[in-house]
Amino acid sequence: MASVAALLLALLFSISASGNAQPKVPAIYVFGDSTADVGNNNYLPGNDAKANFPHYGIDFPHSRPTGRFSNGFNGIDFLAGHMGFRRSPPPYLSLTNKTSHGILKGLRGVNFASGGSGILDSTGTTITMTKQIKYFATIRSRIAARLNAERTNDVLSKSIFLISAGGNDLFAFFRQNNAPNNTQKEQFYNTLIYNYKNHIEALYDLGARKFGIIDVAPIGCCPSSRVLHPLGDCIAVLNELAVGANDAVKVMLSNLHSTLKGMNYSLGSSHAVVSNIIADPGAAGYKEVQSACCGGGKLNAVSGCMPNATYCDDRKEYLFWDGVHPTQGASKKAGFAIYNGSLQYASPINFKQLVEDHS
Repeated sequence: MASVAALLLALLFSISASGNAQPKVPAIYVFGDSTADVGNNNYLPGNDAKANFPHYGIDFPHSRPTGRFSNGFNGIDFLAGHMGFRRSPPPYLSLTNKTSHGILKGLRGVNFASGGSGILDSTGTTITMTKQIKYFATIRSRIAARLNAERTNDVLSKSIFLISAGGNDLFAFFRQNNAPNNTQKEQFYNTLIYNYKNHIEALYDLGARKFGIIDVAPIGCCPSSRVLHPLGDCIAVLNELAVGANDAVKVMLSNLHSTLKGMNYSLGSSHAVVSNIIADPGAAGYKEVQSACCGGGKLNAVSGCMPNATYCDDRKEYLFWDGVHPTQGASKKAGFAIYNGSLQYASPINFKQLVEDHS
């Protein structure tokens, strides 16, 4: 019998050609934070939570910074590729009458994600989840104006609604209380899940039926967290918060599946992917899982990935691109694992099964 390491190696290094196929769903609608943003924040005033400058995008076609918090494509791009699209749908704030034509037929989809946002509207200063859903409601109304109500509901029920959020909420809570007791943690989880549930129900009421949810990675092990530890170790409290929040989301989704007619979901575990890579970097093809590729100072994570920052040449050997976000290579591995993988990486079904479900 093959070892767990061998199975993981085979899973993470398998190559899918699905990006060259016809789309398997009508559209993808994306919500969340910088793990999913493909350029919405480019259109916001100020300089916070942006990645529209070098060295971001150095491995994107034509070495173009797009607003993705990556050296190239992000995880949403790879998930979209597995569903038969070229990459993530375009950012909502980039849309014009010319680029909206197919989208307003319920095709391709829209990315509403905004770096810095969270599940809680109090998190960050960018486009809140509540506002992202309002943006989708606007798009839905415009689709319904072109299609009849039955066709609109049919197209949306077959589309995939991706949500990748939660990390910023945990960081914000940690900054306010870096040594929370169990009661404080439970109060935080309850508030977080109450709001997350409301967001999903709001999307359901607007026609969403298939939800692809990405959980929170072990954020205590990202470079910007490690620099807080004298020895550069992972920050245990942050990792405990991630596990607690992920467990609560898992229960919440199961309950919604039981109460919302026709609702189906897959909970993809970026936490499992990143944890396994950190536990055995060599098996996944990495040499560096603690430092950021681009940045400055200790672990290349004290200062950000700015145009004057240094960056590594061997990006395929790094897990992290900047202080928080994975490299394009790591996102590709995560996308494959979540889309095609076992219950370890996505449950109760994987994203492929969610896409192919026609019930």
